[in-house]
Amino acid sequence: MKQKELLNKYLLENNLRQTPERYIILKHIYKISKHFEIDFLFNRINKKDKISKATIYNNLEVLSKAGLIKKISFNNNKILYEKSLNKNQHDHLICNACGEIIEFCDPRIKNILDGVQKMTNFQVQSHELNIYGVCQNKKCNK
Repeated sequence: MKQKELLNKYLLENNLRQTPERYIILKHIYKISKHFEIDFLFNRINKKDKISKATIYNNLEVLSKAGLIKKISFNNNKILYEKSLNKNQHDHLICNACGEIIEFCDPRIKNILDGVQKMTNFQVQSHELNIYGVCQNKKCNK
């Protein structure tokens, strides 16, 4: 199911309006290939479509609840968003020098979570793993 169809379904199920702004915001988000801040999205949208920052912010909450984006907070309390539809479970490497975020997936992490679940009888619903360090860029690795 595509993102627009999922949004339609969520809006109908929750008695929310199908506004043009929601679809414009969704379209712009799914053209972004990295994690993004609300200011980045606002500037990108307003180059073509004039939508207020408040409208964007409110719709990010709707899109998050609909499962179309994920809100992420790293250790500096910076809020970032990423697309979540059709994305595999992944974790993050965060460079303390330049702020670059690198996604990675290691199947051993799922094995660890499965083991924790079995050992503790605790149903894991989600997890976040953020590893902080220094990337291999020349300017960061001094």
